[in-house]
Amino acid sequence: MTDNIENLTLKFMRRLDTRLDRLENDIGDIKLRVTATEEHLASIMMSMAGVNSRMDKIDDRLSRVERRLDLTDAA
Repeated sequence: MTDNIENLTLKFMRRLDTRLDRLENDIGDIKLRVTATEEHLASIMMSMAGVNSRMDKIDDRLSRVERRLDLTDAA
């Protein structure tokens, strides 16, 4: 009777160990994907900062052109 309980316990522990190994692998994959997503998001944000900078320069130039041509409101 004791052997059966030990074998059954060992069997369940092996199954649990196998499932934990799969979970570890899955979590490792998820970490890699989250890191890649964060890096991609950071890249997009850097690109947007560059575009915003260029738009600010264009806005300054347009304001200068409007001022030279007296196209601005009197306000």
